[in-house]
Amino acid sequence: MATNIFVNIPTADLDRSKAFYEALGYTINPLFTDENAACVVLSDTIYFMVQTREFYATFTDKQIIDPHSQAGASIALSADSREGVDAIVAKGIEAGGNEPRPAQDYGFMYSRDLEDPDGNNLSYLWMAPEAAEKGPEAYMTGQGADVPAQA
Repeated sequence: MATNIFVNIPTADLDRSKAFYEALGYTINPLFTDENAACVVLSDTIYFMVQTREFYATFTDKQIIDPHSQAGASIALSADSREGVDAIVAKGIEAGGNEPRPAQDYGFMYSRDLEDPDGNNLSYLWMAPEAAEKGPEAYMTGQGADVPAQA
């Protein structure tokens, strides 16, 4: 069964958000974009609905957090290589994003966090294909290393 994933995230400046996500290499679907929201196409099945804070609030009775100071969700996206992780984070920083913490290297997995200009957290990661297939412990044992306690 194919599933489409729509991740809704708030923004204080819709035009700035569209420019940021386009700088990362994603496209905007104009059929689902207006003055309230933009549909950012990550893949054939994954989309960000970047919505003005006012419009985002119409979908919930809960308080809308400030992603600069509160964690709501961390969205993890895979890359094909460590270099791919570094490249997209570099593009994001150049486009006005922020890297809130140092890269995390677990041997079998490498990740870097990128905050968009609104503070929404994106984690870009690469995982060794063997670790994804066999699990991190088996992969690291085969490499003659211990699995880090944080993993």
